[in-house]
Amino acid sequence: VLWTLVVSRWFICLFVDVLPVETVLRIWDCLFNEGSKIIFRVALTLIKQHQEFILEAASIPDICDKFKQITKGSFVMECHTFMQKIFSEPGSLSMATVAKLRESCRARLLAQG
Repeated sequence: VLWTLVVSRWFICLFVDVLPVETVLRIWDCLFNEGSKIIFRVALTLIKQHQEFILEAASIPDICDKFKQITKGSFVMECHTFMQKIFSEPGSLSMATVAKLRESCRARLLAQG
């Protein structure tokens, strides 16, 4: 799956037009306090929480639709519970880990030309 196609809107807009406003504001508070790892925590939590639902997709348009659907509903509407989940679901995710992953992806992209 081309992940950039599926989640680019999440990252480019920092979730502003895909999650409820109260949830977005809480995410932004954490983003300013903890750094960009929060963006990954939110994405990983959404994916992990809806993993079985996403795996039902049979095509790329289906996957895109599933990703739109997982940003709606009670899971993200209750921002306090959602915020607790982003700090427990993905497990440990330090800025050092994010930096290593970024460097690895950057090197892989450069090698591809």
